[in-house]
This record gives sequence, C-alpha cells and structure tokens, in this order.
Amino acid sequence: MPLMSARKLAIHCAFLAMTLAFAYGQSAAAAHHEVVIKNATVMTVTHGNIKNGSIYIKDGKIAAVGEAVNAPASATVIDAGGKYLTPGIVDSHSHIALDDDVNEATSPITPQMMMKDAFDYQDKAIYRALAGGVTTSLLLHGSANMIGGQAVVIKHKYGAARDEMLFPNAPRSIKFASGENPKRVYGSRDQLPSTRMGNFAVQREALVQAQDYMREWDNYNEKVKRNRDDKDATPPKHDLKLEALADVLRGKLMVQIHCYRADEMLTEIAMAKEFGYNLRAFHHALEAYKIADQLAANNIGIATFSDWWGYKQEAWDAIPWNAVMAMRKGVRVAIKSDSGDYDRRLNQEAAKTMRYGGATEEEALKMITLNAAWIVGVDDRVGSIDIGKDADLVIWDGYPLSSYGVPEKVLIDGEVYFDRTLPGLGTTHYKEGE
Repeated sequence: MPLMSARKLAIHCAFLAMTLAFAYGQSAAAAHHEVVIKNATVMTVTHGNIKNGSIYIKDGKIAAVGEAVNAPASATVIDAGGKYLTPGIVDSHSHIALDDDVNEATSPITPQMMMKDAFDYQDKAIYRALAGGVTTSLLLHGSANMIGGQAVVIKHKYGAARDEMLFPNAPRSIKFASGENPKRVYGSRDQLPSTRMGNFAVQREALVQAQDYMREWDNYNEKVKRNRDDKDATPPKHDLKLEALADVLRGKLMVQIHCYRADEMLTEIAMAKEFGYNLRAFHHALEAYKIADQLAANNIGIATFSDWWGYKQEAWDAIPWNAVMAMRKGVRVAIKSDSGDYDRRLNQEAAKTMRYGGATEEEALKMITLNAAWIVGVDDRVGSIDIGKDADLVIWDGYPLSSYGVPEKVLIDGEVYFDRTLPGLGTTHYKEGE
C-alpha cells in the first residue's frame, strides 16, 4: 500500500478529529440543550442593537435576549468577546447541492419535479456557505422552464443526516421563469415557446388545464358525496403535473418567479390575479425600481442582486440603486446569491446597499435575514433575534456589513456547526463517510 502524502495525512487527521468532536458535541448537547452567548454586540434586526448583550438558548430556541439573561449555571457559555452577533443569513435563491439536476429542460412545464429528490446533502457548497454565515437556503429549480419544479428549504447543518438538513415544515414554493431563458432553451429546438408571447401562452395554457383538472375532481367528489353507492362514479385519472398546478391554484404553493423586466413583471402580476395564486416574489427583478409601487401594493417581494448588470439583454437596465429604491416604496427586498460563490459573501453584497442608496445598517441586514426569510416563508422561525425563534446565529470576527466581517462561529438550532477557531476545516459536525 503506498504511503499517504503529508497533505492527505493532515486532512485525514483533521477529519478524524472533527468526527470525534462531533461525537462529543452530540453527547454534550444531549446532556444540557442550554447555551448562553454573552458579551456580544447583538444585532437583533427587529429592535436595534444591544451592546454587551447576551442570549439564552434552550432546546434550540432563543429563550431570552438582553443586556443580561437568567440562565441555569449548567448552561454552556460562549463568550463572544465583544464581537458582533447576528441572525443566521438566509439565502432566498440558491441552486447549490443540486448537481446538474437543477433544470428538467425536456418540457417548458414541469411542476411535478421535486428539488428534494435531487438534493445532495454532502455537497461541499453547503459547508462553504455555512462558513460565510448562511444558515438557511431556498434551493430552487432552474430557469429553463416557464413553470419549473418545487423547491426545497434547507438548514446548513453540514455533516448531519440528509433529512436533518431539511427545514422542518417550511412552506412549499415553486419556480416559474419568464424572459430569455425559456424562450432560448425551447426556441433553439424550434419548439414552443420561442418568444415572450409563447412563454406566457404556454404558462396560461398549463394553468387553464389545471383549472379543468380541478373541476373534474370537484365534480367527481360532489357526485360521490351525493350518492356514495353510485358504482358508476369513475374518478378522473391522476396527473402529477396537473395536481401540482392545482396546488398552485389552491394556494398551497408559493410562486417564486425568475423575471428581469418591468413589463414582464406586470404581465406576471396580471396572470396571478387572473388565476388567483400566491405570487410571493420576483427573483433577479433588476427593473423592479420602475414598478416598485405596484409590487408593494400587491405585497410582492424581490430577491435581487446588489450590482450585477449587463450580462445579458434583460440586464441592461439594471442599476445598483434598485434594491433601496424598491425598499423605499415599501417592497420587501432581499439580496440573494444565485451562486455557489456569492453566498459566502452575502454580508458584503448586502452592505453595498448602504453605498448605493443609503440603506441603514438595519435595512441592509434585513435584506439577508428577515426579508429573505419572508420570501422563503419562514420569517416566523428565523431572520431575527427574537424570543421563540430558532437559535440560528453568527458570531462575527469584524463588522458584519463589511469585507472585514468573517464568521467565527455559526450556530443552527443552538448547536455550533462551524467554528473557525477549531483546527482543520472548522466544521464541528463532520460524519465519517463524507
């Protein structure tokens, strides 16, 4: 057997040490479930900053927060050393951990696809985002389809079992996409849709089919209800695609739409009203500043870039003031990554809104915490430091809204999942076999 190189040996030893740390951490967590973080500048997002603040965590939830907290002497104490403490970052638009399965580009309408079925819980990108302070991500289908697949929401518990990483009871979302991407994918095959007209015609036709499908089932169920002994009552054929679209129309799926241009956003808003579904947010939304008042009036959020522009025709009218201009009109604005690289620096991306438009510290932080959590539908659980919420927290070495801010420790549900002060790669929950 060949000798192991020095580098491989070092990595192997680091992984072994982390495996032991994981085992110890699990037994320790089972023993108390209580943690106190003290001596921190607590950036709550919802009620200002608390200097020399403390947080008491019990059973994975925030039990108390303030200048002082009452906690049992048996609680594990983490001294933040005066450093900043924020909620965990929420990435409201990500495609990490989906390998090449992000697009089912065989049909423009594929709502029956489940991103959960493609979720690779061992993807190193989950760890890299965790090291950047990201604790929750919405993993979306790609934009090849007018109506794509159903999203999955994860917590970045890198090293945990697959199902432990799924965000418990997160609302369901589905990805729609208009504009250049679907028309390019199918137009290159001489297939409908190849134009923006074709895009919306395909989308509308699918939704009408879903209405017909619902009507057939409603008629059948009513017939059975009236006469339970009717042996001639034949149920309609189940169709997974139409059943998923029926859930969209029933309001069981929040619609997240990839869309750049103002005119197309207005068309999508009109179609959502026509069919009565929940249009939660536009993603990318680089021209949102042109119609911000209408987005706010319809309670539609945006998950946008800080300053990306000009990389394709739809992006030519992008401006770095977009996020703040929309926010000032009352739109819930999130800064998202759409990248396995930018997700590690979402704190810096949010900070750009302070430069472009004059967002306050709290407003910028909301764009990667509470506002992003609202778009995902989990703002009652994460996104701010409030009593009763999940203890998803980040201790920063340096000011968070700057290039000097680096996560030192990241906690999810009250457990430390990343600690930069540890030897090796910093993760505390590595499992053998990774």
